Amino acid sequence: MAVCFRCHRNGASAPSSVVHYRTLARKNKVWPASVPSLLAGHEAIRKWGFQMKSSNGYPLNVVSSQKEEPYIDHSKAKEEQIDSTVSITVVGASGDLAKKKIFPALFALFYEDCLPKHFTVFGYSRTQLTDEELRNMIGKTLTCRIDKRENCGDKMEQFLQRCFYHSGQYSSEEDFLELDRKLKDKEVGKSANRLFYLSIPPNIFVDVVRCASRTASSPTGWTRVIVEKPFGRDSQSSGELTRSLKQHLTEDQIFRIDHYLGKELVENLSVLRFSNLVFEPLWSRKFIRNVQLIFSEDFGTEGRGGYFDNYGIIRDIMQNHLLQILALFAMETPVSLDAEDIRNEKVKVLRSMRTLQLDDVVVGQYKGHTRGGRSLPAYIDDPTVPKGSLTPTFAAAALFIDNARWDGVPFLMKAGKALNTRRAEIRVQFRHVPGNLYKRNFGTDLDKATNELVIRVQPDEAIYLKINNKIPGLSMRLDSSNLNLLYASRYPREIPDAYERLLLDAIEGERRLFIRSDELDAAWALFTPVLKELEDKRIAPELYPYGSRGPVGAHYLAAKYNVRWGDLSSQYS
Repeated sequence: MAVCFRCHRNGASAPSSVVHYRTLARKNKVWPASVPSLLAGHEAIRKWGFQMKSSNGYPLNVVSSQKEEPYIDHSKAKEEQIDSTVSITVVGASGDLAKKKIFPALFALFYEDCLPKHFTVFGYSRTQLTDEELRNMIGKTLTCRIDKRENCGDKMEQFLQRCFYHSGQYSSEEDFLELDRKLKDKEVGKSANRLFYLSIPPNIFVDVVRCASRTASSPTGWTRVIVEKPFGRDSQSSGELTRSLKQHLTEDQIFRIDHYLGKELVENLSVLRFSNLVFEPLWSRKFIRNVQLIFSEDFGTEGRGGYFDNYGIIRDIMQNHLLQILALFAMETPVSLDAEDIRNEKVKVLRSMRTLQLDDVVVGQYKGHTRGGRSLPAYIDDPTVPKGSLTPTFAAAALFIDNARWDGVPFLMKAGKALNTRRAEIRVQFRHVPGNLYKRNFGTDLDKATNELVIRVQPDEAIYLKINNKIPGLSMRLDSSNLNLLYASRYPREIPDAYERLLLDAIEGERRLFIRSDELDAAWALFTPVLKELEDKRIAPELYPYGSRGPVGAHYLAAKYNVRWGDLSSQYS
């Protein structure tokens, strides 16, 4: 069994300590089932100074109250895994996503000893390149962890020597057959596992999957395919794509990636809720007044308007990134941390949601603006955007979950480009304190006294809780303060990129952070009717200046449900 680990020494009495461990081939899982079992794990950390973790990030040395799992001798498992190899083929290797995200993420995993001992990386695209040209191209984008810089050059060279290139057409079985021959040359004498990452436009997904499945699948091990969004434009096109993929692959072979699910604060969401007694009892309509999911970028399309104009902000951000976060936030406690149990609960949330109505949506588009002597372009000034385009670059929506836990609680989404700041966060606004003894100190605006939990996904990852506090002094003056966990201060180590976590999970076969087909169907069912209405009626988006806080209509939408956007008054804005 290949493992991912880092070591440090805690003194003469402790062994070299493993502080990060992820299995790459996992058949046995041990889940924490109770607080006592977690305490047992913490005692091991205190005594020995190390903690072994599964790919779900949970200690392997905890005791489960469920049926006892067999003891795993990881040293023997690792020896057995030496006879296997993983071949990772990046299809669309000459594209921006591959160069800026996928290859650097693979190198980061290699740098942290998280890839198997035997692995090979192949780039595949139509561009004519040699192996050396590919290495030169991706070598410019590789970086090393700050705390291990001393062996950076050696690690880069070792990684690049495992990278190869094959040029071919995406619809040619002959070209993929030649790729298969090259893969077999590298895999000789070992059990071969193959991972294909489709970093290509969705209109050629099916051609690549057809060719790869027929001529380049592993003859002895597993074959998996990572598919990048967008997964269609609506329910119909998404369903057609899924059916076409399943003509050549099983559902278990398809890994639909949403990189936001790999972000540290999103993955921490279930830990925050389910492992802290202080939060779980409050996680319902009884105490939560509204939930806000906010995404903003401080730049426009900047030459990518041709792609963006075909999808718009609702399809690009809200229907996938924000809706997936909402499902994780609102789901019931899963039976276990198994991927299928978690995804089952997410699907229940999505199926309990009301179909989005046009009255609960506001769309906008940024216009040209001059600020500080600098001219900022309008969306339609982008030469790749069709003139007169009505594609929204901003959207706000109010969604509702019709179940016992969340009945009547508005979930407000807001996403936009060319706004005044870059952020992605979840804001949970709690209800007012009934019969608040100190309400006169806040005047008539009780929102100033509202407790608020903020989970900042990016940038400057943080979790903070807004509370009311007395200002020191002889008078009774109250102040809103924040109990603040800044990740950069508490955890100085560099946070891994989301693509690193998701690539490693795909290699492991861990599916909990990937989207299942019924999840995708339920997500599109919510948004397809309103998207069709917006386009059929050619509803013009409200214009807002580049670099502003967005269209005024978003504030009216929030006020309709007696909500004030939390990011507008936050000291962390």
